[in-house]
Amino acid sequence: MALNIPQIISATISEATRLLSENKPSEPVKHLDIGPGHGDLIKLLREKGTFISTACDYTDELMALEGVKVDIVDLNTQKLPYENSSFDLVTCTEVIEHIEHYRETLREMYRVLRPGGVLVVTTPNILNIKSRLRFLFVGFYNLFGPLHMRESRIYSTGGHINPVSYFYLCHSLMDSGFARVDLTVDKYQRGSILFFLLLFPILKVSSFFSIRKERSKRGTIDDSNISYVQKMNSMDILLGRTIVVSCRK
Repeated sequence: MALNIPQIISATISEATRLLSENKPSEPVKHLDIGPGHGDLIKLLREKGTFISTACDYTDELMALEGVKVDIVDLNTQKLPYENSSFDLVTCTEVIEHIEHYRETLREMYRVLRPGGVLVVTTPNILNIKSRLRFLFVGFYNLFGPLHMRESRIYSTGGHINPVSYFYLCHSLMDSGFARVDLTVDKYQRGSILFFLLLFPILKVSSFFSIRKERSKRGTIDDSNISYVQKMNSMDILLGRTIVVSCRK
């Protein structure tokens, strides 16, 4: 699955340790990393000394850490090869955009987490300003398409087949059974700040009227989803490069 980069890994670990600290599991923390790439995230958690990590990926050829066995699984056709409630923490960085049925995979993550366990998922932010403008003008989100027909290099953006927005990721997680879905991002895109200043007032006004119409006339927005809808035009979403979503079972 996708190779990771430092800012995403750092944000993932920060969210994981924050949530774990709220409801400390017995040490050592049993951790599953889905799509570990070279093993950079596992390496950093190893240095903390309180994590026992298991790696799961579509191949074991990317892993650069010695002594780490990679359990090979095709998430497009197979379930996670672990018992129910096996882990305290599951991380999945830059993976769901590569798989066909990401909702099924999220349900599998829920299954293998113990009650109270923590999940952190990251994926490219298709709702930031740069991505929205690209979609407006060329019909493709940032880091998605055009793809070569009959070819999918799964380890690169050529394997990005499933653009998942913040709202639908949150909906999928809560539909799987998770609670308290939190959002952060790996970094702000400085090149988007000017667009943000120009477009933010327009977005806020249009969002206000759109939400009011959806609530009063169509009934698609209620107290269960209003906070997630409103966040779609937040600074994190409009400027963030990668969304980092965390939740607890």
